[in-house]
Amino acid sequence: MIGDQRPVPFVFMRGGTSRGPYMRRADLPADQETLSRVLISMIGAGHSLNIDGLGGGNPVATKTAMLSVSDDDWADIDYFFAQVAVDKPLVDYAPTCGNILSGVGPAAVELGLIAPRDGATTVRIRMVNTGARAEARFEVRDGRPVYGGAQSIHGVPGSASPVALQFMDTVGSRTGTMLPTGQVRDTIDGIEVTCLDVAMPMVIARAEDLGITGHEGSEALDADAALFARFEPIRREAGRLMGLGDVSDKVVPKFGVLAPPQGDGAAAARYFMPWKTHPTMAVTGAQCLAACLMLPGSAGSGIARLPSGAGQGDAPFTLSLEHPTGTIDVTLDCKVTNAGLDLRSAGIMRTARLLARGDAMVPSHAWPD
Repeated sequence: MIGDQRPVPFVFMRGGTSRGPYMRRADLPADQETLSRVLISMIGAGHSLNIDGLGGGNPVATKTAMLSVSDDDWADIDYFFAQVAVDKPLVDYAPTCGNILSGVGPAAVELGLIAPRDGATTVRIRMVNTGARAEARFEVRDGRPVYGGAQSIHGVPGSASPVALQFMDTVGSRTGTMLPTGQVRDTIDGIEVTCLDVAMPMVIARAEDLGITGHEGSEALDADAALFARFEPIRREAGRLMGLGDVSDKVVPKFGVLAPPQGDGAAAARYFMPWKTHPTMAVTGAQCLAACLMLPGSAGSGIARLPSGAGQGDAPFTLSLEHPTGTIDVTLDCKVTNAGLDLRSAGIMRTARLLARGDAMVPSHAWPD
């Protein structure tokens, strides 16, 4: 303790289009109830501006990552993610986050959990929340991650050093199957949706069926209270049909909409977190939405402008999804078959940057001796 506060060492990083504190799991409470109190206090959840914590007043800036050396034979690092709410004192451990994953490799170096050689470095990561696996490839120089570079991603100003993510075990991330309802399409409250579990369980609809174009900006969508009132009951019922139980206070499944492209992308996509529109696009959500575009008979079938031969052979291909501030490219290794979609892996290019380091101060009432 320092006075009536407890210090927790952390590095504060931007991972993709999200940011938050990355910490060693061993430096935090073992029991989940105390851990939740600590993270709520650390982020300042329960206030729209997170004024008494490190949060940024938006779900993309109230995320946390807890890292440890993995005891898995395959993985180097275990990544435990927590989504802290903005204006409610809540923590959800059900999902994982692909954008925050972008910073896991560099953060593991910064926190002393691994000591890679200089040059191109691959860190194998087990996502504790879902059991999925991913590889992060980034540059190391003089024993430290390289952050400066020419890679740019929409939703982040400037450029930085690339972090290449390759996702395995994407199918059935939470439910164990690609189509947890057993149907390619379900009709809920008169709206046709596809309930899909690829990297992230999602409920996906066509934008036009909800009375929007799918090209709106995030602020315009957030101001459309009728839209959220329309899809939230659909999301809750879909959660029940997907075997996720009562999801009224859970962020999973997420909700997404697809529309024909407005620019040069394969399709337009909007992703909801779920009670606020993502200002760009989630990495896990992008994989699920891209898979929906390729799945025959799905809510996204026939929408996309596909590359020649996409899904017809063994060669990976890239789909560009248009989001509110630009595009995100998803490289799919998949094949369309008579049985549906054989999805082997997905890859996305991101960037990450160390923003700060030090101690996050946790009040003693959240974590007493």
